[in-house]
Amino acid sequence: MKRETIHSYREKYRAALFEDCIPFWMRNGFDRVNGGVYTCLDRKGLLYSPDKSVWFQGRCAWIFANLCNRYGIRPEWKEISLSCLDFLNDHCIDPVDQRMYFLVTADGKPLRKRRYLFSEAFFIIASAEAGKAFGDGKLLAQARFYADFLMEIYRDPGKDPYKITPKFYVENRPTRSLAVPMILLNVMHVLESCDPAYCEKYEENAEALTADILRYHFNREHRILLETVGKDGTFLKDIPAGRLVNPGHALEACWFLLTQAQQTENLQTLQIVEEIFRQALKIGWDEEFGGVYAFTDLLGFPPEPLEHDMKLWWPTAEALISSILLYEETRERKYFDWFEKIDAYAFSKFADPAYGDWYGYLHRDGTPTLPACKGNIYKGPFHLPRMLMIVEDCLGRLESTTEV
Repeated sequence: MKRETIHSYREKYRAALFEDCIPFWMRNGFDRVNGGVYTCLDRKGLLYSPDKSVWFQGRCAWIFANLCNRYGIRPEWKEISLSCLDFLNDHCIDPVDQRMYFLVTADGKPLRKRRYLFSEAFFIIASAEAGKAFGDGKLLAQARFYADFLMEIYRDPGKDPYKITPKFYVENRPTRSLAVPMILLNVMHVLESCDPAYCEKYEENAEALTADILRYHFNREHRILLETVGKDGTFLKDIPAGRLVNPGHALEACWFLLTQAQQTENLQTLQIVEEIFRQALKIGWDEEFGGVYAFTDLLGFPPEPLEHDMKLWWPTAEALISSILLYEETRERKYFDWFEKIDAYAFSKFADPAYGDWYGYLHRDGTPTLPACKGNIYKGPFHLPRMLMIVEDCLGRLESTTEV
């Protein structure tokens, strides 16, 4: 690979990060009245709902703190990061059980509370990243507390203080969900990088979570990660949920697992990562129109989610991260070829030069859903800026180690 090519891509991703994505969210999303960030923005960045996604307060706080750790502290980045964290601490924690809400009003009144761990997970990485960036020991301690809290619930769900009607009757169909150990693995990696005093504990947790992902969710017959499996990892091939593959999650998990493989020098895990990547794109890439499907059924039956053949922004972002990181690790040209293929699709279909940022949702043929949106309670400043930072950083390393 020529250094000139790598340099050109790096400049492209730097520009997308600093001249497009971050300015769009700083200009349109930051709530200077109540604090925190709005994410329900239309194509132009106009607010169409004032309600705030709690997990996006954490995600946004992490993004802007990570920008400070990577590129140096800028007052405006620090202001947004700490504003989101203040909003979380002041409004988004239920004092009854210390669990977090899912959706709140603009000024922080609770609207919805879910059973999942994701609001807390993103609160952890935000607290840790900001604690590192701004030298705040209280934020690091907060991250440690919630990390222990979530790992205890993960190991023994019966300890979850949520005393409400369960979403599923697990006694009739005990299952495991990939999303939980996958996200917790990334949480541990962030904690390792931000809170080295407790690194040994985080490393042990990361090893255990990796083992669970590979033991229960990696289907050895089909060489892919399954979203939902039986409690013992059984392939639930007779029900749609058991056959469901989320290519975006598989590709996101690829680089989480790759990070773990690199840190532990585990070649076996690296080989599995390569298999997951290849299979995720084999069954998840649309050969006719391009792009990564939202969902597929492993055995070819109709997928249950209605949006299964749509193209979403975040699987595309995760595919770019995993492809370039695998190229850096292996220097095999096929991974850079995938990076270029996905890049061409992403910037021709998702990017919006007229108003900035990426569309969130495309039809199968690559046209934006109408009216187009740049954000909602599930899309905001996270997957795209995270991808742009990681890819730009990786391309910088590749540029410095490429001779010609």
